[in-house]
Amino acid sequence: MTSMLVAGVVYAGGAMAADADGGALLKKNNCLACHAIDKKVVGPSYKDVAAKYRGQADAEAQLIAKVTKGGKGAWGSMPMPPQTAKADEVKTMVQYILSQK
Repeated sequence: MTSMLVAGVVYAGGAMAADADGGALLKKNNCLACHAIDKKVVGPSYKDVAAKYRGQADAEAQLIAKVTKGGKGAWGSMPMPPQTAKADEVKTMVQYILSQK
């Protein structure tokens, strides 16, 4: 796998490292009003979400669909509204969430 550094962002094998951008996008899109990295707020922590989906081959696609369409019932009775961010931003946010340990 090849890696390169462009304008402070690491590209590995053509895929952008989602850490810095993912966290910034979660903040920009107001996700942190209901979620936190390591504790339940209104919705589950990102670490809990990552743990639930760890090892599932389709985890990224499942979460992209949930974030885009919204949902309810998976983590309790409080619904999550659909996210209106661009598709590439949602993908970056989901990759960041799934990277939490």
